[in-house]
Amino acid sequence: MTAPAVGPTLSGSARAAELRAEVTERAAASTERGVTPRLAVVVATEDESTGWYVRSLARAAGKTGVACDTVQLPTDARPALLRDTLTGLSEDPGVHGIILQTPLPPGSVAADLAGAIAPEKDVDGANPLSLGRLVAGLPAFAPATAEAVMQLLDAHAVPLSGRTVAVVGRSTVVGKPLAHLLLDRDATVTVCHSRTAELASVTRRMDVVVAAAGRPGLITAEHVRDGAVVVDVGTNATEDGALVGDVAAEEVGRKAALSPVPGGVGPITTALLLRHTVSAAAVASGH
Repeated sequence: MTAPAVGPTLSGSARAAELRAEVTERAAASTERGVTPRLAVVVATEDESTGWYVRSLARAAGKTGVACDTVQLPTDARPALLRDTLTGLSEDPGVHGIILQTPLPPGSVAADLAGAIAPEKDVDGANPLSLGRLVAGLPAFAPATAEAVMQLLDAHAVPLSGRTVAVVGRSTVVGKPLAHLLLDRDATVTVCHSRTAELASVTRRMDVVVAAAGRPGLITAEHVRDGAVVVDVGTNATEDGALVGDVAAEEVGRKAALSPVPGGVGPITTALLLRHTVSAAAVASGH
């Protein structure tokens, strides 16, 4: 498989702009009908990567006409408080989308708490019911980052049917749902993780490699073959406040088509969360 004709950099900017334009138009139409799409982001951490992401999401929402509320809880919040907060937002008719940001305080389990998010407001596909419906091929909001990888590959005309793909990472946020989305497109998928023996020997055989392990610089030139496509999902904050991915970008970019961090999957993920929120608002208002 050769790199896409567009060049070695798989930017997400153009596709994100298209999605934001769609969201802006739909949000304006919804507001004219008396319903302003509203997203609530529940945060109980001071993690800088999370803070960067939440701020970028709020900025993007403001530019598209989607209201975005950050619900800041104490960093030592008990699971009961988190659950009650999510339940209250689920019952609030003025809220159409809910996101529970991670990491969570000690003692809290994201998959357990996400069950308190109403499926119709679960715009990031966190509720286990949403993941189950996704696996079964039923309508559900897919986790936005996993869906963003698919949107990025499609935007750059990367073929998937019959191709081999390695997903490095097995989280329910990216790795597992992405594997199912890829399978639905007839890709042959290998899911790798921290216990995968000789990771490079696995990924080097693949047409596409998706790095979603949360480990800076994990994927190096040794892990990819010439002409491969590499999607970097990592968002790791450095000490100076910059963001780096899971891929050693300089060396990998010399032999493969690579998505940048930031500017690759990230802006598409944000736009999809807003699109999901607008869709949820439309359903809630009968449109």
